[in-house]
Amino acid sequence: MNKVFLIGNLTRDPELTETSSGVAICRFAIAVNRNYTSGGERQTDFFNCTAWRGLGENVARYAKKGNKVAVVGSVELRNYEDSQGVRRTAVDINCNDVEFLTPRAQSGDSGYESDIPSSAPSHSERRKPTLQSFDDDGDIPF
Repeated sequence: MNKVFLIGNLTRDPELTETSSGVAICRFAIAVNRNYTSGGERQTDFFNCTAWRGLGENVARYAKKGNKVAVVGSVELRNYEDSQGVRRTAVDINCNDVEFLTPRAQSGDSGYESDIPSSAPSHSERRKPTLQSFDDDGDIPF
């Protein structure tokens, strides 16, 4: 089974393009902190991610650099030769699901408004139940 779950922050704005056949493809990168420290400093891993079709369009529309996301997908290793002729291996994540974890109010995206109130109503503003608001079940025939 090849499945990975990552939570991290976007290191750059997502880039949305299309294949020659018109399929949407979104590429982005996330920084994921490790749970342990090495020499007193927390290590960070960087992953290149790819989201396809509608998922990719949503990532491009609603995510931006710095946003926290949860990514579910599969790991793909890619071997290539760099410009100096050295063989390298790249780790790519092919996304099956992306959850946006940054609250809407903090994301700064003007594309949608937050449905969450900025603060809880005060005690005096809360609606108190009254006896009239409860159904007495008087219309039930049994």
